Amino acid sequence: IDMAIHSLKDVPSVIPDGLTLGCIPDRENPYDAYIAKNHVPLNELPDNSIVGTSSLRRGAQILAKYPKLQIKWIRGNIDTRLNKLETEDYDAIILAAAGLKRMGWSDDIVTSYLDKETLIPAIGQGALGIECRSDDETLLSLLSKVHNQDVADCVTAERTFLTRMNGSCQVPIGGYATKEADGTIEFTGLIMSPDGKERYQHTVRGIDPVALGEEVTKVLNEQGAYEIIKALNEEQ
Repeated sequence: IDMAIHSLKDVPSVIPDGLTLGCIPDRENPYDAYIAKNHVPLNELPDNSIVGTSSLRRGAQILAKYPKLQIKWIRGNIDTRLNKLETEDYDAIILAAAGLKRMGWSDDIVTSYLDKETLIPAIGQGALGIECRSDDETLLSLLSKVHNQDVADCVTAERTFLTRMNGSCQVPIGGYATKEADGTIEFTGLIMSPDGKERYQHTVRGIDPVALGEEVTKVLNEQGAYEIIKALNEEQ
């Protein structure tokens, strides 16, 4: 093959030698979608309601904000999870908004989209990465026509943070960057314990995406966030 299209949140922080992310196009909705039976708002779910997710990041943030809810892991593709919401004991589920849209689901099934004040997204969520050979100049030239440098700068800050923190899907880690018209990037990084009881979060602003990712890493490590990652990695 000449290229592969990935959801960027699933792409490892280190790309194999000889390959590169030749293009990062426009970003889809980066937030998480909350879908509840009878569209009960998240802040109105009764105590002990069961929220389904496959993400430690989502689970930790929900437990921190709503400690009387229960998190239950849910597996399968989008259709399977939506079916489980109807047929099993889940009161609500949380999915990536971009995945729902790309699979053709309408906004009608979504109770609400959870903004970054409620749920900080996964690193690269909503973005695509087109991977190709780093020496394929012809293809790289073609891909440049759909490349969005502003999105690339944002996900560079996010992925730098992921790399420096040695994060993985086994760690409740989140990060989201936006870029303003004047070129200023705002980046927020998050590390949590799986039970939601420990939270390390910091926001920075600047123009160098790599420096921003590194700065948030430094601050969170000084606060003690790396101890969470170290402990979780040792459990694997």
